[in-house]
Amino acid sequence: MSDNVYVADVVMTRFDKHPDKSIKQLTAEAVNALLQSSGVDVKDLEAAWFSNSGWGLSQTQHCIRGQVALAPIGIQGLPITNVENACAGGSTAIHSAWTAVKAGLYDLVLAVGAEKVYFPQDRKKMFEGFMSGTDVEFAQSMIEMMKADAKKKAEEAGASGEEKKGGHSAFMDIYAMGARMHMKAYGTTQRQLAVIAAKNRANGALNPLAQFQHEMSVEEVLADVQVAYPLTRAMCAPIGDGAAAALIASERGLKKLDGARPALVRASMLASGSLPGSGLEGISRRLSQAAYEKSGLGPEDIDAVEVHDATAFGELLQCEDLGLCPVGEGGPYAESGATSLGGKQPVNPSGGLECRGHPIGASGIAQVYELVTQLRGEAGRRQVEGARVAMAENGGGFIGVGEAAMCIHILEKV
Repeated sequence: MSDNVYVADVVMTRFDKHPDKSIKQLTAEAVNALLQSSGVDVKDLEAAWFSNSGWGLSQTQHCIRGQVALAPIGIQGLPITNVENACAGGSTAIHSAWTAVKAGLYDLVLAVGAEKVYFPQDRKKMFEGFMSGTDVEFAQSMIEMMKADAKKKAEEAGASGEEKKGGHSAFMDIYAMGARMHMKAYGTTQRQLAVIAAKNRANGALNPLAQFQHEMSVEEVLADVQVAYPLTRAMCAPIGDGAAAALIASERGLKKLDGARPALVRASMLASGSLPGSGLEGISRRLSQAAYEKSGLGPEDIDAVEVHDATAFGELLQCEDLGLCPVGEGGPYAESGATSLGGKQPVNPSGGLECRGHPIGASGIAQVYELVTQLRGEAGRRQVEGARVAMAENGGGFIGVGEAAMCIHILEKV
């Protein structure tokens, strides 16, 4: 068994709409950049985990996605495991790689995620693909109910944003319903959600790899087209493509690398969601407590955080569930500036899913890329001063009343 496991190196492509690039091309771009950055030769890799969610739905490439994507760049013959875990796929690939290294099976392995979500020629199919991340037997009827409720609440609130045309992911309706429930229970406001989105726009403007690189004011966020009340378009993650890749190593594996700048993995945790009546606590609270216990740290020890903000409400909720602020106070906490760069505990310095983008199978690894960059002190104008410990929360799918899968990683500067 390996005592310590490290993220030896990690890279990502710029997330954006790449209609001219295939999954194979995106994968090659990320993996080749990783090999060049780390100085690792393909023959030194002992195993690989490949994360992707939609290649089968969009282009019928099922079953052996990793083998198909990695063979053209010379990664073949070694154990390749295909990972499909909705939006948590990338972080699940890292967790799986970490588990194998921790068990002493390997010393140097690859975790890679690649996704194409943007298919302008078939927008209906593009959005229907998101439904597969739910329990499809009853999800459609629930989504229709949520849409009707959103329309009613928007009318009651006098929301002025033009309604978005052309469709949206089913998850936006789920997040919108959660936001409305939170507003009713705790007095959270639409403006507080806009504060979070505007903060992430400011961070994304400082990130050369982000899909969105322009700022928006709170007022501009509120005035943007309405997706599902209280969410406007600027509060929601965009559709886009991209890839990210990480090198996971043991102490022995690190010795094979010249000039490595690793981050120690203090905790790598994976859990599944649950149905109502299971007796289990919500997945974020349950998993974050396990991560804190495993790492010997608490929420107060975390210097920088990347959370799964498919919407601004997602960030607000995760700040509460991860223990960064008390339950019900996520809105005021954001308004206080605590989660902004220069604040008490910056959240999503990358711009988050809302601005960095969300190519599903790559997002979890992109979160780790941002945090390793922060721990190295190489984040430029978005640098979190003095960052030594960082945490990534990556959720995926929907079951019951929460995420179907989730990974949390806590990393420490070496």
